[in-house]
Amino acid sequence: MSLARSGPLSVAQAFDPRANSLDFLRWLMAFLVIFSHAGPIAGFYGGEDLGVQISHEQSLGGVAVAGFFFFSGFLITKSRMGRSTIWRYLWRRCLRIFPAFWASLILTVLVFAPIAWRTVHGTFDGYWNAVIESPKTYFFDNMFLVLNQRNIAGLGETVPYFQIHGVRDWNGSAWTLSYEFLCYIVVGLLGLFGALASKRFATAFAVIVIGLNALQWLGAGNIAGLNRVFADPFILMFFAPYAFGMLFALHGDKIPIDDRAAFGMLGLGLFTYAFGGWNVVGQYGFLYFLMWCGVRLRLTRWARFGDFSYGIYIYAWPLMTLATYFGLQKHGWIVYHLTIVVVVHVLAILSWHLIEKPAMSLKDWTPRWLARLFQRLSPLTSRVKRLIVNPDYSSTRFAETLRAERGAES
Repeated sequence: MSLARSGPLSVAQAFDPRANSLDFLRWLMAFLVIFSHAGPIAGFYGGEDLGVQISHEQSLGGVAVAGFFFFSGFLITKSRMGRSTIWRYLWRRCLRIFPAFWASLILTVLVFAPIAWRTVHGTFDGYWNAVIESPKTYFFDNMFLVLNQRNIAGLGETVPYFQIHGVRDWNGSAWTLSYEFLCYIVVGLLGLFGALASKRFATAFAVIVIGLNALQWLGAGNIAGLNRVFADPFILMFFAPYAFGMLFALHGDKIPIDDRAAFGMLGLGLFTYAFGGWNVVGQYGFLYFLMWCGVRLRLTRWARFGDFSYGIYIYAWPLMTLATYFGLQKHGWIVYHLTIVVVVHVLAILSWHLIEKPAMSLKDWTPRWLARLFQRLSPLTSRVKRLIVNPDYSSTRFAETLRAERGAES
């Protein structure tokens, strides 16, 4: 005889990692970023990001990025709680981020920027010899996600983004990737030291991050003075939704997926977005609603042809910028956006099938020489671990192995 459930399903019960709508939501958020950035890039919405006409705290593109970080925090934490080693975990994260990003840099410097140069100068001559913001350094200056060279060959004076804001930038979306990879590293280290196995410690970490972000936006205390890391306000701004996603991974068995709560949280998000408090509390209501959508919407086969959201995210800005050199924005909002949506889909599809998917197929690959080295060092590393790790005071996987051995002996 089974007892009736006393409440709605929890996240852990309702979320199916193989059948959910997160792929659709990430695709939707990627396009929200496009529509938002069309303001400064092409001169729509008064030359500002979409959303700042309503909110003084965040653009709609920023809302979408918070959603990306939230889902990453949820999915990556669940992944890190698995059985993979820290090296395998980091290898997989690198495969997901770097190959497609590098391809976008190469396409920009070899195709997009030369075409833009020709529209301005009437010839390709002089492009590769440009002294200011040399094309020869663009890839290497940006290849590790920190964008040290935003522009190429002094281009940009003729496009709306420079005319309105005085800024030249060939990929103004990609700057957030370094923060996402930093989040990957932090979660990887938490898993390495067994912190994710201890829900109390991991929860405390996430709550502290969320709390510090709230204090930062409230202007309470000198958060930047606590540590030079916090001198960069984006650290906490991006880590906060990521940490909120971590809480959903850690306590999914206790967080309900409730219809009434979802729309209540959406209302909280909308209210604070318009009237203040979004960064302090409102975004978390919206993020809960996103998770509810991920479970409740029946769009589980959205990514059956591929996951195009990352490709859309990294290619949209360069493509939108290139389009302004041809004056596409002068044909109106609909023509501009429709053209961008179609072409960026083509690039994202090619990116997925030619770069991202093949790269991810290498997630379990280890070079033979490295595998042999690990095999030779395995007895030594095992002895060192046995000397260092006390299974009574450790939550690492190796400690679990030692406890299992001790239990078998007794």
